[in-house]
Amino acid sequence: MLSFSPAAGLGTRPALRDGARSISYRQLPALVEAEGGWLAWSGARRFGLLADNGCAWALTDLALARRGFLHVPLPAYFTPGQMAHVLDDAGIDAVITDQPATLESLALGFSPAGFSAQTGLALWRRPAPAGSSPIPPGTVKITYTSGSTSEPKGVCLSAALIEAVAHSLANATAGLGLKKHLCLLPLPTLLENVAGVYAALLSGATCEIPSLAETGMSYGNLQPGRLTATVAAREPHSLILVPELLRVLVHAAVMGWTPPASLRYIAVGGALVSPELLATAARLGLPVYEGYGLSECGSVVCLNTPGSNRPGSVGRPLPHVQVRLDAEGQILVRNAGMLGYLGDPPRGSGDEIATGDLGSIDADGFVQVRGRLKNLLITSLGRNIAPEWVERELQQEPEIGSAIVVGEARPWLAALISPTAAGSTPARIEAAVARANRRLPDYAQVRSWSLPAEPFTFANGALTANGRLRRAHILRENDPVIRHLYRDTTTLEESCA
Repeated sequence: MLSFSPAAGLGTRPALRDGARSISYRQLPALVEAEGGWLAWSGARRFGLLADNGCAWALTDLALARRGFLHVPLPAYFTPGQMAHVLDDAGIDAVITDQPATLESLALGFSPAGFSAQTGLALWRRPAPAGSSPIPPGTVKITYTSGSTSEPKGVCLSAALIEAVAHSLANATAGLGLKKHLCLLPLPTLLENVAGVYAALLSGATCEIPSLAETGMSYGNLQPGRLTATVAAREPHSLILVPELLRVLVHAAVMGWTPPASLRYIAVGGALVSPELLATAARLGLPVYEGYGLSECGSVVCLNTPGSNRPGSVGRPLPHVQVRLDAEGQILVRNAGMLGYLGDPPRGSGDEIATGDLGSIDADGFVQVRGRLKNLLITSLGRNIAPEWVERELQQEPEIGSAIVVGEARPWLAALISPTAAGSTPARIEAAVARANRRLPDYAQVRSWSLPAEPFTFANGALTANGRLRRAHILRENDPVIRHLYRDTTTLEESCA
């Protein structure tokens, strides 16, 4: 079970607070214990949690962790097919939920079995399903990655790893006086769960956990006005953002929105961040610091902080991990490994995690992430190019919102570009591409570009719920567009030779 306890001696300071309820540090231990007792009484041992952001989600999660029960957070953005796969794959025999209609519609044999007096959430039970995947010993949480495939993969995590990450993060930010953290990402997101809730409670901070409707973070329909209004009203000291949310806040600030003076630390991660976006945020007075991590390592691996910050890097490794590069330049992480993917053979506790990310480490220990090893393009002229490098240069231009660079086995690079409002005309995008090209060597310049067949959105499958581009899906759906970009390959290949 998770053995760490929230900071003690804080009395009536709120530990968890949403739009309807506030739980103080004095009240929290008894509520966690009572909720844990109720969960134990249910007779279930493998729990799914399907609920909106709020005190109820966090309290349930803490109780499951305290008792050492297996917890599988269920992201509401999963399709019915993905949700059914997760519930059966992990052998879930109980779901705690405020969305019983969603669960009932799956027709998996769950039926009502009571309500929690502590949270008001409903408990639905079914007999333990047969044929579920074996779970590695020591697993307390399975986080399912949305990835680029139809069936999510379960990452099995131990209590020791989760504790190590949370303590490292709390220690790394201890001198910043962070006493109010605003949870914007959905709580099933491991990053917000560990770096937001657990690290904040270890630090004695208040976790502000408004509903996703209040924050405008409804799946597939981000509402920037609600997001900025929530940040202004809640006056947090800290936030955790993915790059798209940072872009929203930066754009709002450029257009006249005033960020609250309370903000002291904004961590951004989950995908590569445009250097220009970070620079613009800094000019606007937003205290943004880039980090790096992955679910297989319990979330955060590296982090910049005010006392240890190098723009262009994702920071130094946290104290509990060791990071090195292999011969290909791939980032390897030790002492922060998952127990394995659900259904695969268990991993050894000391095994390194091969992240699949290309990077470098400078003389002072700061890590730079260059792109994905599996995305590496090898042009027909023999050049190895990480597309994320070129994409970051493109996305420095204010006219370009998102970009996907292609060129495998081709003589030159092309791009699918989703413009911002400032880049609404082809001439403006063309000029932006030209400026980016001047910062790139000849072999990495973009020779042609096109708008995608459809804008990049969550609704059409081009984005994950936290705003990352689904590269494989986008390339597949835009194959005719890409083929058209290379219609003059023969002529241009001769010009590139």
